[in-house]
Amino acid sequence: MDTKELLKRVRQIEIKTKVLSNNIFAGEYHSAFKGRGMSFSEVRDYQPGDDVRDIDWNVTARFNHPYIKVYEEERELTVMLLIDVSSSLSFGTINEFQRTIATEIAATLAFSAIQNNDKIGVIMFSDKVEKYIPPKKGKKHILYIIREMLNFKPDDKRTDIKQALEFMMSTQRKRCTAFLISDFIDNNDYSQAITIANRKHDVVSIQIYDRFMAALPNVGLMKVCDAETGHEQYIDSSNKKVRDAHQRHWLMHQANLMNIMNKSKVDIISVRTDENYVKALINLFSKRK
Repeated sequence: MDTKELLKRVRQIEIKTKVLSNNIFAGEYHSAFKGRGMSFSEVRDYQPGDDVRDIDWNVTARFNHPYIKVYEEERELTVMLLIDVSSSLSFGTINEFQRTIATEIAATLAFSAIQNNDKIGVIMFSDKVEKYIPPKKGKKHILYIIREMLNFKPDDKRTDIKQALEFMMSTQRKRCTAFLISDFIDNNDYSQAITIANRKHDVVSIQIYDRFMAALPNVGLMKVCDAETGHEQYIDSSNKKVRDAHQRHWLMHQANLMNIMNKSKVDIISVRTDENYVKALINLFSKRK
């Protein structure tokens, strides 16, 4: 994509996602993802019933009278976008590629976050961490993120979600809200990694998929290629047994994915490329209130 086309696409995504975050999601994001940390606010006189662990001993010694530290909830968050840039996200048959939808969802979340004065950071990953953008505030930072997502070319093709989660754990010392955006086509076991990550941080999973990943079309003999391994083969999609086997494989994959998310207590939504992702995000925000 040349510079002119890139800037045009960035502007299109900015306009679309900013309208969504300003109008449709106004207040929804704020109430769904509240600050969960506690920061020191002030000191006050000790009162019977106060926790003695909150006594400020320095101030108490200075004034010869017990004082208590008062804390308040931190409203500002650090939001991390963990974005799958493996080759399988380049798949798409209706309307948009999966990667395009992933970019739009990430941009919508980012614009929603800056209304709350949150910091936004990004981890782009394949089977390794491809690019890390440290958390910052502001519109310029978000536009930079969108440009990178549109124009980024990963070194590797495969997927390893565990690598992204472990990298986030090593770089984000304070609690953050992390949106894991992927098709979750990953042969590696990331169940323990996501469980550990969700204990320290607030992890939310967003699955992007194409409808033909769930149900093979009846179009006769077709050549298929695994985008991550490069393996090619011909299949007869007019054969009902082939289509049924494909669907069973998909249902098993989805059942395993939901089992991992339930056990790790991670909220997840699934977004199909030919459906409106706005409804899915609203449902996500609503159930977290």
